[in-house]
Formats: sequence, C-alpha cells, structure tokens
Amino acid sequence: MFKRKAKEKKIKKPRFQTFRDAYSVTKVVKPWIPYALIAIFLVTWSIGIGIGFALGHPIYFGFIFLPLAFLMALLFFTRQAGTAAYSSIEGQVGAGASVLMAIRKGWTTTPAVAVARNQDMVHRSVGRAGIVLTGEGSQGVNQMLTDERKKTERFAPGVPIALVVIGDEQGQVPLRKLQKKLQKMPKKLTAHQMREVRARLKAVGGLSMPIPKGPMPTRVPKMR
Repeated sequence: MFKRKAKEKKIKKPRFQTFRDAYSVTKVVKPWIPYALIAIFLVTWSIGIGIGFALGHPIYFGFIFLPLAFLMALLFFTRQAGTAAYSSIEGQVGAGASVLMAIRKGWTTTPAVAVARNQDMVHRSVGRAGIVLTGEGSQGVNQMLTDERKKTERFAPGVPIALVVIGDEQGQVPLRKLQKKLQKMPKKLTAHQMREVRARLKAVGGLSMPIPKGPMPTRVPKMR
C-alpha cells in the first residue's frame, strides 16, 4: 500500500509544461527569443518553398520543409534555453549544487557538506569516477576543499577523489561546463564499489541549504 502511494506521488512533469517553463526562463534572460524563433522558422521554410518554385513543386517542398523549419527553431531554442538557465542562477547561493543535482544518471550529489560564514561551500558527488568535491565561492574555498578531502579519505580510503572549483579563472570550471566535466571523467569504480562508497558516505550527510529553482539543462533532447 505504501509503495503504491509512493508511486502515485512520483508524477512526471508533462513535456509541454517543461518546455513552457524553459521558455519562460529563457524569455526573461533573452527577451528577443520569440522573434528569433519566428525568424528561423520562416527563413528555413522560405528556403524550402524557394527550392520548390525552382524545381516546379512549391507545395511539395513547402510541405517537406515545414517540419524541418520547426526542427531548426527547436534546436536553436534548446541551445539558448540551456545558456539562459545557467545565466538565471549564476551568482546565487547553491548554484553549483543545483547544476550537480540536475545530472540524472551516474552521479549522486550531497550539497553543502561544508559551508563557511561567507557562504563558500563544498558539495560532494559520487559516481563511477569516484568522489568529486566541488567548491564554489571565494579563494578560501580551496582550503575548504583540502580539509574536506582529508575528512572524506577517512570515510572512503583508497577511493579516487577529485577536486573542482567553480569559476571563470584559469584552472577553474565554469558553471555551464560543470556537468560535462563530471560526465567526461573516466570510470574508476565498478557499480558495486560505487554503491558501497555511497552507503559509506550517506551517514556523513550534508547541510540543509536553499537550491535555486528553475529548469536546469541536462542534455539536448533527441528528436524522433
């Protein structure tokens, strides 16, 4: 009975609503997006109709290029929505945690395992690549990462630990590239070892913290 209730609570968000939310966020950051989408659609469709007139079949080519025009506009929107989503949370407390927790497969993130008074913080992610400690904030976060690494090594000895600092300076990882950074890391643990590490670190936990709301991009949706 309890399992049935749990399943009922996990209602998937309708795809149309997801796109609507993404469009709302994108329009706030980039007010010109509706005009750009209309222009791309009309230009692509006009090219198809023009080719059709040249070959003597304008209606046929217009029909063929109609879904292509829609696809081109959708691909452009997907790219712009991704950058807008990052722009909407950049500079907010917990932005790094929001991006890390949006990774759907392969990684489990515990936000704010360490927090300083000036709101510098460290997040811990566990995946097949091992443990990744991600720091966001000022220069002082480097020392926090070092301290957290020593603490983590006591709970998970021998497990690979990588340190990442969010930022735009040399040696740092920009917020919009954070997901790709983790997803491209080589796998060093088996699935069983990864589960053991997660269980071992689960007791350590993290802190309650506000996570910026809004649709976060994970990957470009595949068109069928």
